[in-house]
Amino acid sequence: MLSRRAFLGSALSITALPALATPRRSLTAGPSRHQIAPADYPDTALWTFNGTFPGEALRFAQGERLDIRVKNDLPQATSVHWHGLRLPNAMDGVPGLTQPPIETGQSFDYAFDLKDAGTYWYHSHAQSVEQVERGLYGPLIIDEPERPDVNHDLTLVLDDIRLVQDASISEDFDNRHDGSHAGRMGNLILTNGMMDARFDVKRGERLRLRLINAANARVFQLGLQGLEGWVVALDGMPLQTPERPGETFALAPAQRMDLIVDVVAEDEAFLVQYDRSGGYAQATFHISGRSEATRPAPDALPPNEVHALEIDAARSVPLRMEGGAMRGLQSAVYQGEDMGMRDLASRGMFWAFNGAVGRQEAPLIEAALGETVRVPMINDTAFPHAMHLHGHHFQEVTEAGMGPLRDTLLVNPGETREVAFNAHNPGDWLFHCHMLSHHAAGMGTWIRVRA
Repeated sequence: MLSRRAFLGSALSITALPALATPRRSLTAGPSRHQIAPADYPDTALWTFNGTFPGEALRFAQGERLDIRVKNDLPQATSVHWHGLRLPNAMDGVPGLTQPPIETGQSFDYAFDLKDAGTYWYHSHAQSVEQVERGLYGPLIIDEPERPDVNHDLTLVLDDIRLVQDASISEDFDNRHDGSHAGRMGNLILTNGMMDARFDVKRGERLRLRLINAANARVFQLGLQGLEGWVVALDGMPLQTPERPGETFALAPAQRMDLIVDVVAEDEAFLVQYDRSGGYAQATFHISGRSEATRPAPDALPPNEVHALEIDAARSVPLRMEGGAMRGLQSAVYQGEDMGMRDLASRGMFWAFNGAVGRQEAPLIEAALGETVRVPMINDTAFPHAMHLHGHHFQEVTEAGMGPLRDTLLVNPGETREVAFNAHNPGDWLFHCHMLSHHAAGMGTWIRVRA
């Protein structure tokens, strides 16, 4: 019934000894080739970790120590960001802010304790528009000490990629239309690196679906067909009470969603991706056989550590998003220079936070350790932005109360959405739009948490 779009168509803190030690692993970033287009097209040259696309699923138990040496066999410098993890600042993987870039032929050792369970991912944070598009990303799963009762625990990494007619990657990474509009959109939709991702299940089985949006800029509009269940975690953080997902739900770039679902279809079930032309099978669950097991609604997952917010006494630091096509910038501060829109555009810079283009010398926020900070985010542009804060999770402040813990929030055009976070993690942390072309074109700032 559902058809795929045509190819190329328009709580543990490890402080006591002994720690849960794990042997050092290695990730090598380098070229590899993969058949991601249909079989009658050539394979595609990618950049990947350890030659797999997506990168291999890194899986740990909560409380283990991640110890990974990243070696760079690429023709340009790179780094690895461990997205969504509350980790030591020196391990965050942002060149020029937390570490030097890993130059060609060099390596860097990442080692830190995994305090939070949940669904995370790792990806390049150097020239990310290009390097993530070429394939430098993978899932990072940290299991709870007691896992929920499910028949299958499945990770679905959603992506799109822009290919040209010979199935090679379109190398227009500095495309100014992308930079000034919605960002780099692909013409091939993938799940786990495949156009047609399929899983074998039985009617009546219970699944844990870990959804990760690894796309440069695409906001996936999703729905379930033949599956019924609950959202149990967002961005790695468990919900206090599992919630029904609704008929459709959005997953913005860099966001994750964990669902526990029951298979209720007779023949096939689907994770559906919707766009203006209809619905398509993002993933297909082929049903063979029946499970007689019956289960009650799932309990909430065990919570990760929560840092209390002092909302009433919190300082407020507004962040206004400006620029882009159809709005533009009349003037802005760019690396200490007052510049007009024409000059900024000539440098490929189209966006600003509070009138400042790109990461400035002074932080947007300098916070005391443990301070609660509120950030009203005003989207005065014509496009959505997926705002991501490194090293912390925040909660949205709404009239109905505090939203769930997240590390990435989608702010649509014309919206004002306010978040609050406890500055519990010392260091210098990036705060940016995760539409990667937007970040490259000016939508990046940073905060400092004093030790």
